[in-house]
Amino acid sequence: MKTIYNKFDKKLIPALPRVLFDGRIIVIQTEAEANKAVSYLMDAPLVGVDTETRPSFRKGTVNKVALLQVSTDDTCFLFRLNRIGVPECVRNLLQDDRVMKVGLSLRDDFASLHKRGAFEPHAFLELQDYVKAFGIQDMSLQKLYANVFGQKISKGQRLTNWEADVLTEGQKLYAATDAWACIRLYRELESLKATRAYTLSIVPEPGKGAVAEA
Repeated sequence: MKTIYNKFDKKLIPALPRVLFDGRIIVIQTEAEANKAVSYLMDAPLVGVDTETRPSFRKGTVNKVALLQVSTDDTCFLFRLNRIGVPECVRNLLQDDRVMKVGLSLRDDFASLHKRGAFEPHAFLELQDYVKAFGIQDMSLQKLYANVFGQKISKGQRLTNWEADVLTEGQKLYAATDAWACIRLYRELESLKATRAYTLSIVPEPGKGAVAEA
């Protein structure tokens, strides 16, 4: 029986074991490579998606999204949108009704992607909405993953340069882990929903005791 929490204590996250994607990571830098990657992804029933944008430290300046990550269970493609934009094949994937795409903060991702090219998203599942049925109030990927798996997703690469000529190994691992983690979360929560093999623990407000719910 697994215990999950309505709110996971962020102070506990640094002590948790770190999780990293251990599959193939393929960087996509040309439209021809994008076509091959999308052909592969179109055969997947479920993928995780995420985006990365070069941070701006100047007030009023917002950069366009630089990277789109799309991951299966064992392979993650990193589409360098700052080089190829959003080619037709990628738009087709985002609009496809057959491939289920799981992500977090999708409204923000869509807004960023639309600045690169128009598309109509289909077959997306927002984890922030999905977890509410379990009584989970956490909204960040790091807290959700710690809550469900007791492992830490490091955010150390988040504010790095996603438009660099060459992405570092750290950047590639970070980006792939975020997309892949969305799949893992969805699958685990689906299993818990089907088996009811979990209890929800309500984290007490100051001065109150914890409450466990079935």
